[in-house]
Order: sequence, then C-alpha cells, then structure tokens
Amino acid sequence: QVQLVESGGGLVQAGGSLRLSCAASGRTFTTYAMGWFRQAPGKEREFVATISRSGGNTYYADSVPGRFTISRDDAKNTVYLQMNSLKPEDTAVYYCAAHTDWRTFTHVDRYEFWGQGTQVTVSS
Repeated sequence: QVQLVESGGGLVQAGGSLRLSCAASGRTFTTYAMGWFRQAPGKEREFVATISRSGGNTYYADSVPGRFTISRDDAKNTVYLQMNSLKPEDTAVYYCAAHTDWRTFTHVDRYEFWGQGTQVTVSS
C-alpha cells in the first residue's frame, strides 16, 4: 500500500506556471511508476503524464508535451509536475496515481493508488 498526497495547486493567470508535488508514504517508493491525471468539471479523468519506476522513461498526453514536465525524487518519495505556459483549458483537479507494473500506462484503470487531488485554476 502507498498513500499519496498532492499539493501545489492554486489560481494562476494564463501563461503562468505551477509545480505540483505528490508525496508518497508506505511501501518503497521505487516500487511504483507514477502518473498525473486531471479531471475538469463534467469531463472524464484524463491522463497527463507518467514516469517509470526508475525515472528513466516519461510519457505525456498530446496536449502537454513541451509545457509540462514530470519528475521524481526518490530520496524524498515525491513526484512532481512542473506546468508552464498554462492555459485556461488546463483548469482541473489534478490527481497523482501509482502502479507497480514495469510498463507505461495511460488509462486510469491501470493505476492502483490515487491521491485526493489538488485544484488548478487558470484564469484568462
């Protein structure tokens, strides 16, 4: 089991930046590949980015490469999502998630553990 707690959300103007953090506790952090998802009001939860257990592989949704960067600090049991050039359409609740497989997953159903989410609001 792993517990995930997100932080770093908030209100930002379009073109601004935010860095989300997800702190993990419980089982050894390097056991988990990590992902970020987001859910806007009235929409389904969608994949944003993922990073492998080793940190050597990352993958992004088509809407965010070049603007968002996922990284992990295993010494701090934390995964980050650096978000730059934010747009109003990035407004959503952002969730951190984890799974134990070695493969890269983008679907919500493949992730075993979830945080409670953090709100990101981008004003125009």
